[in-house]
Amino acid sequence: MAQPSDMLDDEDYPAYTMGRAAEIVGCSQEFLRRLGEAKLIDPQRSSGGHRRYSRYQLRLAARAREMCDQGTDLASACRIIILEDQLEEALRHNGRRQQG
Repeated sequence: MAQPSDMLDDEDYPAYTMGRAAEIVGCSQEFLRRLGEAKLIDPQRSSGGHRRYSRYQLRLAARAREMCDQGTDLASACRIIILEDQLEEALRHNGRRQQG
């Protein structure tokens, strides 16, 4: 059974409320909603229906905010981040295949 400390170490564990996530990322809650609409992040929902964000999702959101702050439109920023994430995963996968 997972211990609380295990969950906090898990970068995919949805530990952050929308308000706290916005504060950490340095953006508005509306910006986080728009990232969800753009399919960059898909926060889990609490039993009460509130959005919960993981550390991994916060990193993606922070990257999107940085890009938008530099003048990239939201849709383009999301697409770039998704492609970067896919490339990183493919490189990890290939690295594992070459080792095995």
